[in-house]
Amino acid sequence: MKRVLAGIVLALSSTSVFAADTVQPIVEEPVAAGPWVSGHVEAYLGGLWIDTEGGNENGWVAGGAARLNYPIDARWNIQGDVFADGVWFDEGDINSYGAALHGYWRDPSSFALGAFATINGYGGDSGPEDIYSFTVGPEGQVYFDNLTLYAQAYYGQLRQSGFSEHLDIWGVRGVARYFAQPNLRFDAELGYRSVDISDGADTVSAALQGNYRFDGTPWTVFGRYQFDHLSGVSSESVNIHKLVLGIRATFGADTLLDEDRNGATMDTARSTYLFF
Repeated sequence: MKRVLAGIVLALSSTSVFAADTVQPIVEEPVAAGPWVSGHVEAYLGGLWIDTEGGNENGWVAGGAARLNYPIDARWNIQGDVFADGVWFDEGDINSYGAALHGYWRDPSSFALGAFATINGYGGDSGPEDIYSFTVGPEGQVYFDNLTLYAQAYYGQLRQSGFSEHLDIWGVRGVARYFAQPNLRFDAELGYRSVDISDGADTVSAALQGNYRFDGTPWTVFGRYQFDHLSGVSSESVNIHKLVLGIRATFGADTLLDEDRNGATMDTARSTYLFF
């Protein structure tokens, strides 16, 4: 009997040792803290050139923007923007300023989909008085390994304080962002905007932008060229060229690619200085 018990104990002991040698405990990967608040502040300076059949004009431009993204949960986000832009000619200045609000659902590995609203005011020595505009519309992004495709459509109105009449606005916009490296991004943008005045006012816009963030720092430098072709306001068409250089400070995102997929990734169309 003792031999039988001893054999059972030996067998159990051997099985336990064998199991300890062959089955390793599963080490769980650390769980990420989840979405976090992020954003950036940027400023730029440059020049603007206007070509018309009647002559040319140029001026200095300056402006900036601040964007903050707040994740409600792992997928739903709210982003708020404020921005300002101005141009200075010999006879005076024209400026615009405004804000935008984005609400969207995002999966950083595939796409983001939501809606946005903007409001803009216009003024300056040479600009229109008491004129403002607002727009609303859908927006979405599709994410590939090193490419982001971004599309917007919007409808709105152009109004002047004290007047009941208004002008309808609608437009579309598409952006491609290519990441040559996590901190090196190139943008190509194309847009169309129409204002419903008597003769119509249509603007076709195209822009190229390069962004480089210094590794291990929050600082990004960028350069942007934008071309706007405006037609329908008068008998002659207008071509506007805008070239700026700027700097951006980011928090809550480690790289430009990280900011694009997890941070303040939404923006809005950038006009030159005309409210059209």
